[in-house]
Amino acid sequence: MKTSRFMRFIGGRDLLFGLILLILVGITILIYTKVSFIFDPIVIILSTVLPPIILAFIAYYLLNPIVDLLERVHINRIWGIIIIILGISGLLTGLILLMAPAIETQVKDLASQFPTYLQQMGEGIDTWIQNSFLAPYYEQGYIWFTSNLSDVTSRITEHLGGAVQGVQNVASTITSIVVAIITFPFILFFLLKDGDRFKRFCLKLLPPKFRDEANQILHNMDVQVGSYIQGQIIVATCIGILLYIGYLIIGLDYAITLAIIAAVTSVVPYLGPIIAITPAIIIAIVHSPIMLLKLGIVWAAVQFLEGNFVSPNVMGKTMQVHPLTIIIVLLVAGNLFGVVGVILGIPGYAIMKVIVVFLFQKYKARYNRYYGDDYGPYEK
Repeated sequence: MKTSRFMRFIGGRDLLFGLILLILVGITILIYTKVSFIFDPIVIILSTVLPPIILAFIAYYLLNPIVDLLERVHINRIWGIIIIILGISGLLTGLILLMAPAIETQVKDLASQFPTYLQQMGEGIDTWIQNSFLAPYYEQGYIWFTSNLSDVTSRITEHLGGAVQGVQNVASTITSIVVAIITFPFILFFLLKDGDRFKRFCLKLLPPKFRDEANQILHNMDVQVGSYIQGQIIVATCIGILLYIGYLIIGLDYAITLAIIAAVTSVVPYLGPIIAITPAIIIAIVHSPIMLLKLGIVWAAVQFLEGNFVSPNVMGKTMQVHPLTIIIVLLVAGNLFGVVGVILGIPGYAIMKVIVVFLFQKYKARYNRYYGDDYGPYEK
């Protein structure tokens, strides 16, 4: 029996091959749904091991270019790694010792005053609405709120029944963070020291036929993820410094705290700046309308500098991801994995993109082989 071109295209000889393939996929999915509990220990192990590994890889992409530079000027790689780690540890320790008192004072003051800011802002909005054309709608909304949400206190009380479990979860999270912070420098050291050797070892495990393609995939992943992490950290740092200078110029309270919040949240593209500006807007509104206008000018100036000078020169066009795609990835990753998903969603997408692009290239080559002469080939 002659094999159809479509069956040869998907790698089989006849229709029976396709049916067996679909049945095997269905059986695999069914078995997984029935015995998924078997993978719980693996999930626990991964949740313990992955955080320090992720931190180490982020630091690896930041520090590996510096280690390579020191190695090119004839400094032994191990000594270069030790010098960099000790130097950065000393620098961070010095900055913390110098800035910690001021930051601690501002954070405590902001934490104690922020509810007051929210109350004052709410009272101001309430007064403005009641004296505007929205007053009738406001009254109707207030009546609806009080009639439908009057038992909100009892609902909160019911949910507080799981407070003990919540405390246990927080304690477990804190423990995991401490363990990750303690162990990740050791992982980072061996990544910087033996990263290339580990890559070569993994490639040798593959059949020789697939090593070149696997090496190309790993190289593309390395370029994509490394460029993103390095660029995003540099951009976030620049945003924090520029905002701190701007806040000092306009005299906004809690300048250094708000700038640090902006720098940390700016690691997340698009959504980060929205989160960062929210506390600054609240403080500016309570302060005065003029301060809100000054804040708008500062943010516009910083976004202009970041969008036209910092990001184009630092990030370049390496990622080549549409802004809408980034927003969708962040929303999906955040819903699936929480804060970790928001932070690592874009690098994860970059890795998946490299794999999908490689598979699509293989698909195009296979299509051109079987259908290109009759219907026209895919363009290279």
